[in-house]
Amino acid sequence: MQYLKGLLLLAALLPLQPLLAQDVTIPMGVMTGLQFDVVRFRVPPGAHVKIVFTNTDDMNHNLLIVKPGMREQVVNEALQLGEKGPEADYIPASSNVLWALPVVAPEQVKTLEFTAPQTPNIYPFVCTYPGHGTVMYGAMYVTADTALPDLATDMNIPPQRRQDDISLEEKEVDHSGHHGHDMGTLHPYETKAPYLYRVFIEGASPAAIAVCLPMQLAYCWDASACKLRFAWHGGFLDNSDLWKGKGDALAKVVGMKFFQDSTGYPLGGPGAKVRYKGYRLVNRFPEFHYTVNGLHVYEMIRPKEDGSGIVRSFRIPGNTKPLVFHGGDSGQVQLESSAGTWAGSSLQLSALQAKAFSIIMTIKAH
Repeated sequence: MQYLKGLLLLAALLPLQPLLAQDVTIPMGVMTGLQFDVVRFRVPPGAHVKIVFTNTDDMNHNLLIVKPGMREQVVNEALQLGEKGPEADYIPASSNVLWALPVVAPEQVKTLEFTAPQTPNIYPFVCTYPGHGTVMYGAMYVTADTALPDLATDMNIPPQRRQDDISLEEKEVDHSGHHGHDMGTLHPYETKAPYLYRVFIEGASPAAIAVCLPMQLAYCWDASACKLRFAWHGGFLDNSDLWKGKGDALAKVVGMKFFQDSTGYPLGGPGAKVRYKGYRLVNRFPEFHYTVNGLHVYEMIRPKEDGSGIVRSFRIPGNTKPLVFHGGDSGQVQLESSAGTWAGSSLQLSALQAKAFSIIMTIKAH
């Protein structure tokens, strides 16, 4: 009888007990342009969270989860580490840091486990490796709600990830850990030209993309500034210092530069507002997608058929007004175009011509 009473008492108390914490596993990697492939995810309050981080990039990264609103401050605190940064894995000893993964080398896999806060809020995650923190971040939503804010208006993720039509598709993760489109690794093809690397390189932002073209031609495209920074011939890159794990190392150009950008912006001129939207591969050549003052631009760079330079092909399908392309100081290249009229180093294009045109850059003979 006492046993039966005990069971009845236990049954009466069960509804008052808290639910068991939910286990949530988040697979996460890296995609081109200094971006986590999972830009945001949702977990219930008190959940046991496991982030399985695979560094699919060709450079080091770490992963910090910080208090709400403290991302920029933590990034600045990491910068203040200076020479002590490498030994601290660029993780500041700050009360603003809740959980952290130390530096993860290319192709390494590390797991971060923690119990989500009971307080619903938006907890930023960020890579504080030098030069990464201003662009490489995302948001962990701790909430019992099943829906996240509209992607296009979510101010807790990088601007280039708020676009509904970005070429680099979002890999959304829900609280159950199931995910959608998988971006895969950085190189879904063998390293036979054309191919690309995400690099730190002198003369460009940390979001630089170096592309190796056939016929020993190469160029650096800056995803932050949304423009061609420079081009060279005779080889590609020496990444040996980066691969040795030197935190302040830069990729070195192998060959001779024949073009160096000298314009405020080639389309739109100085003060143009640009926004990176991603890229897609067309026969393995990257076609970059960005906006200039709200106008969608698609740019692809290929070698000339005889290897004597490069061809920059532009598509601006929504253009309705005349445009000017600013070539800047031509330096060691001769500029030609498939349409329009040159006035010095500036190309005047009608509204129709600007919808599709090419800039041919031929290396001058010495």
